[in-house]
Amino acid sequence: MNLRVRPLLRCLAALVICAAPVGCSAPARNTATSAAPSPPTRGTLHAALTSPVDATLTWADGSDRGAAGHAVEFATAPGGPYTLLQYVPAAQHSYHHPRLMPQTPFYYRLRPYYGPASSAVEVDLPPGGLSAKDKQDDNVWARPRTVRSGRAPATGSLRVPDAGTPTGLRATAVRANGIRFTWTDHASDEQGWLLELRTRGSGAYRVVAVLAPDINSFGLSTLPDEKHASYRVRAFYYGTRSNTAHVTTGKAPDGS
Repeated sequence: MNLRVRPLLRCLAALVICAAPVGCSAPARNTATSAAPSPPTRGTLHAALTSPVDATLTWADGSDRGAAGHAVEFATAPGGPYTLLQYVPAAQHSYHHPRLMPQTPFYYRLRPYYGPASSAVEVDLPPGGLSAKDKQDDNVWARPRTVRSGRAPATGSLRVPDAGTPTGLRATAVRANGIRFTWTDHASDEQGWLLELRTRGSGAYRVVAVLAPDINSFGLSTLPDEKHASYRVRAFYYGTRSNTAHVTTGKAPDGS
């Protein structure tokens, strides 16, 4: 399963702005009722309209102790299907969902995720973009793979402190905007892998790729501001979903 988050998250952002059922209206205030988010209680997700077509989610600090972060998901029907909006770090306790489809119900939930990250590696790619040769590349090097190294199968549990921490992360520059990552998987019970990066001058890591269990090799095509960055991988598993929070959007600025 290749769940590349860079296109996933950016396409989801485009979906929110440009495609039904998420809608294309620019945020604006009109006569629809707008309410400030209520202070959350521990472990509870709240959603409120901050304009007729903008929603803000809030949740309690420390509501999922020990979590590395939360997956924010939404749906337009009570039973789903749910779509990932973003993975957010544990220190973040709110999320803004703008420019929604007018007069539409939206349902939200959080999924805390847990698990250890590897030591980080620093990457400095050369200047420049794709060469003519790069443009003909079939990107085999970037495909998520499980590389067998002759080691015994991973047996560590992520539920045991330090038992499943990934090690040996290496970053190899493949071209001016391409990095191949390899690492050693020690976990036997991960639900997937996250590739995280922190650009120079940034204070926090963010998720740029989601990979299937047992993957230990993956290639990333970088954006211009990601050439000089710190990267790490995280073996993760999901915790218990939050409650479902609900809003119904109002009319669009054009009255529709």
